[in-house]
Formats: sequence, C-alpha cells, structure tokens
Amino acid sequence: MTAHPASGRSPAVAIDERSATAAPVPAPVAGLRERKKRRTRNALLRASLMLFLSQGYERTTVDEITDAVRVSQRTFFRYFANKEEVVFALQELVESRFVAELHARPASEGPFEAMRGAALAAWDTVEVTLSEVVPVDLYMRSYRLIESTPALLAVHLRRCTDLEDRIARLIGAREGLDADADPRPRVAVAAFCGVMRVTGRLWGQGEDTSVESIRRLTETYLDVIGPALTSTWRERA
Repeated sequence: MTAHPASGRSPAVAIDERSATAAPVPAPVAGLRERKKRRTRNALLRASLMLFLSQGYERTTVDEITDAVRVSQRTFFRYFANKEEVVFALQELVESRFVAELHARPASEGPFEAMRGAALAAWDTVEVTLSEVVPVDLYMRSYRLIESTPALLAVHLRRCTDLEDRIARLIGAREGLDADADPRPRVAVAAFCGVMRVTGRLWGQGEDTSVESIRRLTETYLDVIGPALTSTWRERA
C-alpha cells in the first residue's frame, strides 16, 4: 500500500482543490466579451445617427451602416431589430433617466413639482447618461431628426403615449391612488407631457441646439402651466 503524504490528503483531493482555485478564471473573459459587445453596439449607434443626419433617415440603408462599422448585417440585427430601434435607443436611455429621477423625488413634493424636478434633473445629467454611448451633441441633433421626419415622429408620439401611462402609474403610486380608477394622475401627466412635446417642437425649430437651450425652454414652460390652467388671463377692468 502506498503511503499518503504527511498532510493526510490524497492526490485526488489535491487536484480538486487546484480545480476549485482555478474556477473563477473565465470571469474576466466574460467581462471582455461584454465590453466588446457594448463597443460594437455603440459604434453602430454612432454610425447610424451620423448617416441619418448627413443623408436622411429614409435614404440610409443597413448596408451603409454596417459598411461604416465594418461588420456584417447579421451583427447589426443582433443588436437592433431595425433602423427605427437605433434612433430611439438614446431616447430610451434619457427616458429611463427621467423615470429614475422621478422615483427619487421627495415624497413631500406634489405631482407637478416632482415631474418638473425630474425633467430638469434629467437634462442636467444627460451628458453623463450618454457619455459612454455617443457625444451629447449627436443626441441633440437626433432629437431634431425625430421631429423633422414624419415616420419617426409618428413612432415618437406612440412611444410618448406608452411613457405617459408609465408615468401616470408612478404618480398614482406616489400619491396612493389607482391611476385606472382616479383620473387625476393621467390628467396631470397628460398636461405635463403636452408641455414637454411643445418645448421639444419649439426647440427643434430654433437655432440654438444646446442642452442648456432646451432645459431653459422646458423650465420656462413648466413654470407657467399652473397659472395657465388656473388663472384668468385677461386683466379685469
């Protein structure tokens, strides 16, 4: 019979221990793979938006996008279902930032105050939100692209309806109300989102394309929504 080492552990056990120690090694490989996927997706986003802005959304083909990034069509469709999804990928990021800000607003704030604060905070942090994906200027220009392209504007309005429902339910939850039974959350959100659409359209028609410009316009219009709805506009004799 062969004697075991002084430690009393068999060679088989020693091999198992070495295997257990080595098990975590593949983790960094997965991390590298995910970073590569993000880089590819972001490159497709940037190339798509630049082409849409330079030659038009309708005229740009998926082939042109993939040629610019030097990937296959198969790779494009691995990340995006179609061109439309590319355009609204950044919108989803910013909208998610707004919803997160709304979740974080103090419970003591009323619905309009909370939505106003969340909207302005989202604009204040938009550069950070988008910094790993595209330059903020490219996003702001894509915002105008949506407003000026009928097919994209129709999708934008449909998405706004879905977002309104999401916000209304969040406002209802904040106020302890059922948005399906009490009309106030939906009415408040409809008014708020109406102002946001107006400011977006007016900003898109102006010459100043900066974040500061749309933030300032948003703040101005949100600040008059209360008086506009509750005050008498004409001076009484």
